[in-house]
Order: sequence, then structure tokens, then C-alpha cells
Amino acid sequence: MLGYGMSLAGRWAARGKLSILIYHQVLEAFDPLRPSEPVAERFDWQMALLARHFTPLSLSDALAQLQAGSLPPNAVCVTFDDGYANNLTVAQPILQRHGIPATVYVATAFSDGANMWNDRVLHLFADSDRARLKLGQASVDLGDWNSRRQLAQRCLDELKYLPWQERTARVDALYRLNEIAEQPPLMLTPEQVQALTNLGVEVGAHTVHHPILKQLAAAEQRGEIEQSRAQLEAWTGRPVRHFAYPNGRLGRDLDQQTQQQVREAGFESAVITNPGVAVAGTSPWLLPRFTPWDRVPWRFQARLLRNQLVPTA
Repeated sequence: MLGYGMSLAGRWAARGKLSILIYHQVLEAFDPLRPSEPVAERFDWQMALLARHFTPLSLSDALAQLQAGSLPPNAVCVTFDDGYANNLTVAQPILQRHGIPATVYVATAFSDGANMWNDRVLHLFADSDRARLKLGQASVDLGDWNSRRQLAQRCLDELKYLPWQERTARVDALYRLNEIAEQPPLMLTPEQVQALTNLGVEVGAHTVHHPILKQLAAAEQRGEIEQSRAQLEAWTGRPVRHFAYPNGRLGRDLDQQTQQQVREAGFESAVITNPGVAVAGTSPWLLPRFTPWDRVPWRFQARLLRNQLVPTA
């Protein structure tokens, strides 16, 4: 009854508004270093709730209907950033079962067997039998999972805004210093990217190396943006129409020049990570999104409804 009431409220509040959800991974089992990432069971009930109380659309269909003024109430899109293999192996069967379209944004440098820098950092803290870790000149006690998460987050914060080449070199050095082997590849291969498109998933570009675009010169931004699309189109044989800014916070991670580069590259849309909804007047190259962290259904649905009620610019 609560869900039905919220659905009706959403139909009144959400006319002409598009909610876009951000996911990264859907895990087979709980990971104590990634407690906010949903496991398959949680993702399944979330998608069941979307199918029951909302109107899931592909991003292309949603944007066309938004501009035409024909967007249905409670319209929602599901998107995934970075290009994890479990988007295909774990998430996609659940999405298919509930009839929900999705868009997966792929950072192409990591489709050759390499893992993203942040996952490599987390892996340094993942061995429960390892009690200490060398972090540069210091050696730290790892402690319990809460302590490991805090230490890992400190490393992530220190590295995130470095140039991607320096970021990679620093992580490489930590692996050598601690004599830790790399974990198996986590990201989609080119063949898996094509498999996603064959299943009807829209594949979008997410740069090559996942840099903070605002920090790059114009030519470097252009290379990251255009090369990622060219690679994806070569892998899939299909046009790539949508883009996601790495990290994606407007003002901090991208600026007007970045938006212009994406527009000039010919992308029809680009998504950010500032929360909110898209309306007819929203720039298609600044589409807001938010992450549904909630672990119980009524909170998940309430968060969606609250997002619809946020005033739009």
C-alpha cells in the first residue's frame, strides 16, 4: 500500500521529469571494501520496484520523449559507469528479467585486462591475512574492515585528482613495494561490450583513461573523449551517442570547455553526478543523476520520490 501511494504521488510530482540512476557494479557477493555496491539480491528487488512503480526507459527514448513533451510520469533510466564485467554477467540477466533498459558507460583503456586505479587501490587492502601495508615511507596496521576502508579511502582521496599517468605510477609503486600480485581483470572486454549491445544495452563513452577532464588541456580532453568513442564504435559496429564525465561533478570535475568538447564531438547527451532530475529545459550535456544507496525497498522508493520533488533550475 505504501508503494502504491508513493507511485501515485510520484505521478503527480514527476510529470515531465526524468530521474537517472547511477550504478557501477552489481556484485555476486557482499564485499566489505565496497559496502555500498549492491549484491544481486538487492539489485533484483530494486529493479522489481522500478518495473512496478516507475516507467523505465532507455536513455535515448527518454531524452526524445523529454524534448517532445511526451515523457511519461515516473520516468527513470538506469546507467552504469566505468564498464565492469559484472554489468553483463550479474546485472544484465536481472535487467532482462524485469524488462528494464540500461546504458553502460565504458572507460576503454581498461578493456585490455588492466583494472582501474581505484580497484587496484582497494585490492591492496583486501587480503584479510595481511596485517600491515607499506604506504610510501610509512607502514600501517590494517586492522578490521572498517579500518581498512578508512585507510583505503584516504589513499583514494590522495590519488584521485593527480594526472592519470602519475596516479597509475603511484599505484604501481605500492604494488611493487608490498609485493602484491594484481587481481584478475574486473572490466568488460571488447567482446563483452559487443555482447551487451547485442542484448540491447546502450553503450556510452566514458573517456579512455578516466581522467578528471577539467585538469586537462583542450587537446588532451578532445583526445580522451573522441578516442573512447572511436574504440567503442569499432568494437560494436554501432554509433555511440552518449557520454559520461569521469567523476562527473559539475564545476569540480568538468567546466564549460569540457561541455563544449563533448558537444563538438557530436554526442547527443552527457551525464553528470550532481543529483536532481532532467526537465525539458535541462541541457542534454548536463543531465543530473543520483545513486540509490538504500538497502530497504521503502527507503529506495522514498529517495526516488524525493529526488523528483527537488526544484529544478
